[in-house]
Amino acid sequence: METEWYQARACLRHLRKKHPTWTYQQLAQETGYSYNWVRKWCHRLAEAPPEDATCLCSQSRARQTPPPSIAPEVVTSILAIRDDPPEGLNRTPGPVAIKYYLPRDQALQGRGHHLPTSTSTLWRILDQNGRILRPAPRPHEPVSRAAPMQAWQMDFKDVTTVRGENDDKHLHLVETLDIVDSGTSILLDNPARPDFNAETALTCLVATLRQCGCPQKITFDRDPRFIGSWTADDFPSPLMRFLLCLDIEPEVCPPRRPDLNAFVERFHKSYEEEAIQVYLPTTLLQVQDMNLDFRHHYNYQRPNQALTCGNQPPRRAFPDLPPLPPLPKMVDPTRWLDYLHGQTFKRRIDAAGTIRLDKDRYYISRERHKQTVLLQIDAPQRQFHVLVDGKVIKTLPLKGLTQQPMLFDDYVRLIQAEAVSQWRHYVQTARRYVRLVA
Repeated sequence: METEWYQARACLRHLRKKHPTWTYQQLAQETGYSYNWVRKWCHRLAEAPPEDATCLCSQSRARQTPPPSIAPEVVTSILAIRDDPPEGLNRTPGPVAIKYYLPRDQALQGRGHHLPTSTSTLWRILDQNGRILRPAPRPHEPVSRAAPMQAWQMDFKDVTTVRGENDDKHLHLVETLDIVDSGTSILLDNPARPDFNAETALTCLVATLRQCGCPQKITFDRDPRFIGSWTADDFPSPLMRFLLCLDIEPEVCPPRRPDLNAFVERFHKSYEEEAIQVYLPTTLLQVQDMNLDFRHHYNYQRPNQALTCGNQPPRRAFPDLPPLPPLPKMVDPTRWLDYLHGQTFKRRIDAAGTIRLDKDRYYISRERHKQTVLLQIDAPQRQFHVLVDGKVIKTLPLKGLTQQPMLFDDYVRLIQAEAVSQWRHYVQTARRYVRLVA
């Protein structure tokens, strides 16, 4: 590049000699360079001897002289202003405030010291003298890796290229339910549907469990289609009760903690960049075909940089997976209550004297209208205690429990019906909330 620039400047000097009356604009058109470039180099060439070749070389923008040093007295004054703010300043002065007060220091006036005018210089002096507080380094706590196929993570992902009528983008028009094993990074399943709700999400999870078996734990976020409400401290949703009846621990991530669901979140990035933005599907059928191809590519062909995979495709890093327990033939539909023994739920008594627990209502007392009570689960007795100020005021049996063991398929139909009811209640509650806010 320097050779080309040298030649361009030599050409400019030749044109100035040949056409001394040309304007900067004419020289710029002839040389093909900008007006400002021509004007700058015409000034430089005019100041140099006519035959001087060194003036055609590039000039370094590096500083030619070292910056003036900061005297120790100036540093002492800067630190004094920082530690003891002058003129009644009731805050810790920063570099900008110090830049204002420093020339007003009477001890420095008349001594001829160079005063820093750059806030970055002032900040560097404060930092070198320990006046800038830095957070202590956080100790690294490595996360223990789960055993293969024992801990799954799942989450929904929008297929952003599928658009509705009039080419308008709609969120959740087509979604995938991505299920990833955190011990091996294997993509277990990613079904696509346009109608994901509490019941359809449960149906897809059942299909995956039939194919792969039952892990020890499944992690998911606080999506209402998983937990049944905006908060995870409410009564367990049908999906959570279903997992508990199969001895699968449901782990709900706290708010704003996607790092606890990191494996499936990281898959979403790969899925968006390497599948959605490459294939650009526009229909549900195209999304399903894309998912089938990408699942095989992700598991068997694409190198994965996860620590457990060692830059290999997950299924090549783990060719032999441990077998998981299959789905049981019989299910105790009340087994989930054993996990809630002693747990409390807060409720507010309405005007009719009732409270709602799951999909059922229970009468407490009209006299306690607007009063908040705690409901404590007594799993062995299949009932709950109503607590006010730590005292039991009433004990009621839990409604809607099926006491006898059921065939697995019958239990799935039962829990799907509960999911439909729960989702309908959630949608109604959400609509009422939107109307109140509006």
